Amino acid sequence: MLVTGLGIVSPLGNDGEQFWRRLVAGCSGAGPITRFDTTGYGTRFACEVKDFTTEGVLDRKDAKRMDRFVQFAVVATAEAIRSAGLDLNSIDRERVGVILGSGIGGMETFENQHTNLIQKGPGRVSPFFIPMMIVDMAAGQISIQFGLKGPNFATVSACASGAHALGEALRLLRAGDADVIVAGGSEATITPMALAGFSNARALSTRNDDPQRASRPFDQDRDGFVIGEGAAVLVLETEDHTRRRNATPLCELAGYGASGDAYHITAPREDGDGAARAMQRALDDARLRPEDVQYINAHGTSTPAGDPAEVAAIKSVFGTHAGRLMVSSTKSMTGHLLGAAGGLEAAATALTLARGIVPPTINLEKPDPTCDLDFVPNQARTHRVKAALSNSFGFGGHNVTLAVRAAS
Repeated sequence: MLVTGLGIVSPLGNDGEQFWRRLVAGCSGAGPITRFDTTGYGTRFACEVKDFTTEGVLDRKDAKRMDRFVQFAVVATAEAIRSAGLDLNSIDRERVGVILGSGIGGMETFENQHTNLIQKGPGRVSPFFIPMMIVDMAAGQISIQFGLKGPNFATVSACASGAHALGEALRLLRAGDADVIVAGGSEATITPMALAGFSNARALSTRNDDPQRASRPFDQDRDGFVIGEGAAVLVLETEDHTRRRNATPLCELAGYGASGDAYHITAPREDGDGAARAMQRALDDARLRPEDVQYINAHGTSTPAGDPAEVAAIKSVFGTHAGRLMVSSTKSMTGHLLGAAGGLEAAATALTLARGIVPPTINLEKPDPTCDLDFVPNQARTHRVKAALSNSFGFGGHNVTLAVRAAS
């Protein structure tokens, strides 16, 4: 299935072009948290979305009745539809679906309304609390705002949610259940409770004095991930539908592999077995040989356990070819967007194939000896990529790999 457009709200910019320029320039989106007082927190920085507005996309009244993660998703979808050149008035909207993943959903709304309950009583909880908060509402609001009447649901698998959304969209398109599906992920969990939870679990970097150098996947001095927020939405179309409207695709979403670790609630298996099975299934689904792949957009979270497990998985699948792969973690710049990560990284991979530039892994100054692949350190690389993988792994042992191929 063909990727014909994409839309992005991210710590590096709120449209696809700005995001891509800053990504290949090796810019970090990290900085001190501005949305609430972080006094007393072990981690006081994140990759926040800056200068976000719903103006021109959403009616002000509608926007007020949406959690921030839903707003991100709707704005990203508007750009994706526009960039695909998709005229919704000239196609059958009953054949256009929406699958939008989120790991946590409307946490900011939940926290705010819980405060209202405790401080002001049950009568002051908003009647819009539930429809603002629930995870499926990003997909629901996209459908409502754009009149899309095809298959519509959310995927929830922690940090694999956005990638699962794209994989399930691929399956539905292959099955003939839709001609077009907008799919991806959205997350907005830079909130007091989320920061406290991740921080107390010792999952986050504590490099408070130097946030822009805190996300350092595969580096020996990594100390945890940097939380991010945003949304990424891709327009997927069947080849016939794309041809009928003379659209120019960015690339082909060619394969989808998913697996479960059956191991631990947060930690990956050290040998990367689950991740390896997801990658192999994606290759098989796309009918790609390991040697056909030139690039992997790694999950690469900058955690002590996660990075070497992913390297072990890559070596298991690719054998001697692993040393010839380019592998980069765009989380070194965007931070970890949790349920939106798979969507954002699939978008970055699509742009890599379309533009012939491989994004770098920044802050890679002292490579971990157990992580000995070509991580495109610190500087983007001009290279034509014909086939690539994008990895997403989530708490609970959820693994997804997407295989992407250059459009013919």
